[in-house]
Amino acid sequence: MSDLARTPKVAFRNPADEGRTTKIVLLLLSLAFLVFFLFLPLLSVFVEALREGWETYFEALAEPDAWAAIRLTLLVAAIAVPLNLVFGLCASWAIAKFEFKGKAFLITLIDLPFSISPVISGLVYVLLFGSGSLLGPLLKSWGVEILFAVPGIVLATVFVTFPFVARELIPLMQDQGSGDEEAALSLGASGWQTFRYVTLPNIKWGLLYGVLLCNARAMGEFGAVSVVSGRIRGLTNTMPLHVEILYNEYNMVAAFAVASLLALLALVTLALKTLLELQFGAGNAGGRH
Repeated sequence: MSDLARTPKVAFRNPADEGRTTKIVLLLLSLAFLVFFLFLPLLSVFVEALREGWETYFEALAEPDAWAAIRLTLLVAAIAVPLNLVFGLCASWAIAKFEFKGKAFLITLIDLPFSISPVISGLVYVLLFGSGSLLGPLLKSWGVEILFAVPGIVLATVFVTFPFVARELIPLMQDQGSGDEEAALSLGASGWQTFRYVTLPNIKWGLLYGVLLCNARAMGEFGAVSVVSGRIRGLTNTMPLHVEILYNEYNMVAAFAVASLLALLALVTLALKTLLELQFGAGNAGGRH
């Protein structure tokens, strides 16, 4: 018998079958994770909020302190998001279009809120504007209240949210380069015309995407706001703080009603984010053809 005949036969497995099995296992694990850690908790919020019916649900949202928290949350987001929009545009323009000393340091500063606990950022403003600081008593003598008032809440919210727009635009503008802007300037366009007709159309989807993320974080911020707000019921409580107060008072239905409104705002943001991703992807694909 030849050596070839004595060689045992080896069964070869189809790589496609292994890839299919791996894909199914990974999908099942991902779905199980989403169900247990996302969908079930989210569903329980709405179930608890509606446990005593729609009438009780709307009464909890229409309660004066809850309505004040909703208004304050929307007000803070309406102030913080445009400020971060302006900062994000300026910072990303400078970083992507120009070379200067300290660029890497500026990028590090932009990323700073991602690495600092929000509670720490709130304490920073307490040190800056508290009664024992230099600025606090001076501003108070002029009638300006920072801590335990809307300005302090806005400052804390701006701090924790300012990286979102800039971090979305910087890689996008770096990838696009500055060739289009240089061509527009060489043809006689002004700086504002170049920004409006050349730069802005190229970054509009990324800009809207960053604004959505910034707005979602601004409405849901808890740690930094809890430090600087003083938690004055009906005055300086945002929606997350109001939920905690209601929960600590064992007013579960009202707490989950306000929490469900926050969850609904988050779901709307997620839907808009998905639409923007589709538009952004389609825009990039169209630009490559």
